[in-house]
Amino acid sequence: MAADAGRNRTGRGTGQRKLAGIRRTPAPLAPPGRLDPGPTRRRRRLRPHRRQPTRTRRPPRHPPARPPPRRTPLRQRRTDPLLRARRNRRGRATRPPRPPAAPPLPPGDTTTPLVVADQCPTRLPHYDLQCPLHGAAGCELPPPEVALALHAAFCADLAGPLDTDTVHALTAVLGAQLHSAERAMGERGPGAVIEATLRAVVARLADAPARHRRVLARLAAEHAHAAGSLRLHGGRPATAMSCFDRAVGWAALAGDPTTQVAALSDMAVLGLLDDDPASSRDYAREIRHAAPGHHWSGALSQIGEARATALAGDVRATVRHLGRARHHLERPEDASGLVSWLAPPALRMRVESGSAAALRDLAAASGDPRLARRALAAAHTALGLLGTGELPSARAMLTVRIADCHLCQDDPHTAVATLTPLLDTPPGALPALVRHELRGLRARLTAGAPRWGPTATETAARLAAAI
Repeated sequence: MAADAGRNRTGRGTGQRKLAGIRRTPAPLAPPGRLDPGPTRRRRRLRPHRRQPTRTRRPPRHPPARPPPRRTPLRQRRTDPLLRARRNRRGRATRPPRPPAAPPLPPGDTTTPLVVADQCPTRLPHYDLQCPLHGAAGCELPPPEVALALHAAFCADLAGPLDTDTVHALTAVLGAQLHSAERAMGERGPGAVIEATLRAVVARLADAPARHRRVLARLAAEHAHAAGSLRLHGGRPATAMSCFDRAVGWAALAGDPTTQVAALSDMAVLGLLDDDPASSRDYAREIRHAAPGHHWSGALSQIGEARATALAGDVRATVRHLGRARHHLERPEDASGLVSWLAPPALRMRVESGSAAALRDLAAASGDPRLARRALAAAHTALGLLGTGELPSARAMLTVRIADCHLCQDDPHTAVATLTPLLDTPPGALPALVRHELRGLRARLTAGAPRWGPTATETAARLAAAI
């Protein structure tokens, strides 16, 4: 044992001492013409293949699964209610949260105002309106008396049927009210009828069947946009924004990009009225997403961005956006399926009017008469594209912009002469957008009155009374 212990302490046994004396011979060389694989590859050749089983497979130790129980009628009657309740609980647990409620509609009278049969159209499209059922193909409308009766029945009975004649009647009354609002500049009467109809449409939309949902959503979008436009021109921008927001959502539900673009354009204008160019530019950019791939939406989006950048004082960005808007106008596009305000002449009038406003803002901020001359040329072009007797509010706005361009060119006498027809307008009769333009002109007229004499001072005083 001592010898074994000593041997273990030395770390080398007798067998190892014998092996230490043996002279190791090198491995034989590979035959000529063949490369030696080396010791590592030789060892790998002696190993079994990776797919060769190294031991016998054993059967699984756990017992096989039981077959599913047989569904007898008695078991089915007992288990079906339990499974149904379990699925309902699981669905409620995994259901996404409901989106926040949309802003409510502006409050108003619950009674529908009396509608007069004046200016009721007999065929669609009419006054920038298309039939929710037939689109740009056009259709015949019922007589005015029948249309008014169907409209009154729709607003009075929410459980009544929604047939083709009723849809035509609602669109006809909307066209008549918009025509009356165009003639009555600054009045609020037609808006009550439109908002009462909107509430009746929205009350049906929540529980409407699938075949009526798209038609009701399009009617709601058109009525909401019309109500917002009338509130905007009436000087109520906060409730107008609420109507425009609802109009965009309903138009998206109905697949109506035209109403979406119109509402977003008006929302961009509201951003300008609030002196918020960043918000106005964001709304203008959304126009391209509402109707992608169309040159008319690109032109309206670019002109909205031009007005926002002009309000921010960025000359280069404004000129760049104006050039892109005119580039969209020069691209041909089929306008047969568009409403009348998107036809090439009307679209060019909108672009020229927006160009005049943007260049006028830049001229007023920088004092550059060259920008004022370009703005004056664009305003005259827009006024020439506007038909005689059409859109008196747009004509009044272009007249104010022409006078303002003369004022930016240091020509107060021509500006006062251009404003003379509007100075006799009763207070409050002008739309809110025209009054906003007059406020800016009055501020510039008051600032230059010491240089321009008593005529400028008197005109500024008359403008203060008119706005």
